[in-house]
Amino acid sequence: GAGAGAGAGAGGGGCPCHHRPQGWDKHTLRILQDFSSSDAAPPAANRSGKRLVGDGEDPRAAGHPLPSKLAALFHLPIYQRSEAPLRPQDILFNVKSDIRFNPKPAVPRDWANEEEGYAAAGSETAIDSYPNWLKFHIGINRYELYSRHNPAIDGLLGDLATQQISSVAMKSGGTQLKLIMTFQSYGQALFKPMKQTREQETPPDFFYFSDYERHNSEIAAFHLDRILDFRRVPPVAGRLVNMTREIRDVTHDKKLWRTFFISPANNICFYGECSYYCSTEHALCGKPDQIEGSLAAFLPDLALARRKTWRNPWRRSYHKRKRAEWEVDPDYCEEVKQTAPYNSGTRLLDLIDMTVFDFLMGNMDRHHYETFEKFGNDSFIIHLDNGRGFGKHSHDELSILMPLSQCCRIKQSTYFRLQLLAKEEYKLSELMAESLHNDKLSPILIDAHLKAMDRRVRIILKTVNDCVEKDGHGSVVANDVDFKTNFASADR
Repeated sequence: GAGAGAGAGAGGGGCPCHHRPQGWDKHTLRILQDFSSSDAAPPAANRSGKRLVGDGEDPRAAGHPLPSKLAALFHLPIYQRSEAPLRPQDILFNVKSDIRFNPKPAVPRDWANEEEGYAAAGSETAIDSYPNWLKFHIGINRYELYSRHNPAIDGLLGDLATQQISSVAMKSGGTQLKLIMTFQSYGQALFKPMKQTREQETPPDFFYFSDYERHNSEIAAFHLDRILDFRRVPPVAGRLVNMTREIRDVTHDKKLWRTFFISPANNICFYGECSYYCSTEHALCGKPDQIEGSLAAFLPDLALARRKTWRNPWRRSYHKRKRAEWEVDPDYCEEVKQTAPYNSGTRLLDLIDMTVFDFLMGNMDRHHYETFEKFGNDSFIIHLDNGRGFGKHSHDELSILMPLSQCCRIKQSTYFRLQLLAKEEYKLSELMAESLHNDKLSPILIDAHLKAMDRRVRIILKTVNDCVEKDGHGSVVANDVDFKTNFASADR
């Protein structure tokens, strides 16, 4: 699910499991607390002018086929809009730029000498010495998890797919098995193992709340979110993991270790502990010991950056027979619009962005969402926990769009991007295929899922157009292009 437990797992080392390697917390706290100041200028590195494919750079040199539709999309004016000027209160961590991150691999995990691990800045810019996960963390601000052309994001995707895993533990509290993996650079990620093949669809008789969590959905969600220019999903990469060497041999979690066994087919298997699908019958087996999975970069530890969990007003009933209020009351949105935080700022419009995102994936499991406490109500919604998307390409779940069809509100920027993605030259299916091609587990989505997204873009645009016919363009499409009106009232 997308709730608090999932958020804490997908988000922070502050998850309730307490299986972090000893010292990770202390080390990160020292970097981000002792070496931060409330009035420091935002670090230059996190709002770099670098692009996914650089200015004047041959796309082939960046690993893109020529011509790159993705590069062309990201060069359009709507993807080049100037970003809001950042004040100190808009930045999650105001890190002093003269402190270097320089961990010594030989130092034991309890960091006997607390001063080891950072050094005064020399000729190299201190921020350049930070690992990519830390560059990602210090780039988070009121408007986005990462800026459009932050080079650390592609670096972090590479790290997730290749860096040595130093320890593994189960994430507690989830309905399905997830593992917390820690890397040699002290970064952490949430591992979701492969449960279904690319071709399998969710069985028609499954309820949404008992659907499998799919690793390829987590990967595809990150790429979709970036193409939509939301940038609200933490970086996710696919990885082929050696279950023996990279899980069993490096875990200190006895409960996890005890569930490993060798199957009759001579494959290594394990099942862990969780409330759904953690049994010998649902074991995860390698061939003979390789398993696919998604690795989602952790958000900053909850001790450093607290997050607030909100109940989604359009939450489903999570009951086999009961229906939620929004399913029976066509005027439900009017009630929501009178209630904080939806009665001011951009929260309702941000929730409709999330609705668009979920409908394109077919994700029905969005019962809660999270924001960073530091930014109050004027901030983006973090799009965490996207494993229940891409389950059915043959069915478009129109109920996911209910916030849009009931409220008849959408951001101008989102509406414009969806119109672009419906055009032949920027077709969403082709952009997604190109973006996903670089993942180590490519292909991530089968063609039927890619085609379904094109169909769903058209359905969203028709829903908006029906609203415009009914209520008028000015009432439906909210101007968010000018930052002066960025936090204008969303309840007209």
